[in-house]
Amino acid sequence: WWGAESTRNIPLSGTLDMSTAVKICGITRLEDALAAARAGADAIGLVFHAASPRYVTIATAAAIMRVLPADITTVGLFVNASADEVRAVLAGARVELLQFHGEESPEFCRQFGQPYVKAVRMGPGVNLIQYARTYHDAKALLLDTLVEGVQGGSGITFDWSLIPRDLSLPIILSGGLTPENVTEAVRRVRPLAVDVSSGVESAKGIKDASRIAAFIRGVRNADV
Repeated sequence: WWGAESTRNIPLSGTLDMSTAVKICGITRLEDALAAARAGADAIGLVFHAASPRYVTIATAAAIMRVLPADITTVGLFVNASADEVRAVLAGARVELLQFHGEESPEFCRQFGQPYVKAVRMGPGVNLIQYARTYHDAKALLLDTLVEGVQGGSGITFDWSLIPRDLSLPIILSGGLTPENVTEAVRRVRPLAVDVSSGVESAKGIKDASRIAAFIRGVRNADV
C-alpha cells in the first residue's frame, strides 16, 4: 500500500486498481491481524501510545508483523511521542508507514526518513487546506473526529461535508466508520483509503473477524 518500497503511491486517485484501500487499526492480537489479511485489508495499524486500550509493545508488534503477508502495509501510530520512542519502534518492529496523531510538527514527522500520514481531528474551525500546505510531504491527511480527551478510536463520525474537494493531499477517512455506514462514506467522500478500529471490534482492542469482513465488503460495494 504505502510502504517505503511500495510502488502504489498514487497521489489522488487511490491504489493502482482504483479501489479504496482499507486499513484495520488498533490490531493487538495475531489472530486479528490474520483475520484482516484473510478479509483483504491493505494495511493494519499498530498503536504505540501507552494510554490507548489498543496499545502494543514493540515485541508484540514485531510478532504480529512476522505472520502478515508481505503485501500488507504495517502502520505505526504515535501520539506526541519523542523522537527516541519512534526510533525505538523502527529499530524493533520496522513499520512501513508512520501515523502521527498528536500535535507533531511537520519537521518532527519527516525526520525519520519514512513515509508518514498526519491525523487531523475534525472540529469547528479546522482549516484542511492549510493543514495540507503545512504537511505537504505527508502521504495523506487522516481525518478523524474531534472528541476531547480521546485520540482516535472514539466510534463517532464527523460531518463529511467539511472536507474540501480541492485538497492538495489525499484523504484517509476515519472516525466512526462501521460495516453499516462505510459504503455511504466511500461514495460520498471518495477517499484514498478508509481506516477503522472500534467499528470492527467486539471489545476495545479485540477485533471481530466477521465485522472486519463485512466492513471490507462494504468498501468494495462502494467501489462498484
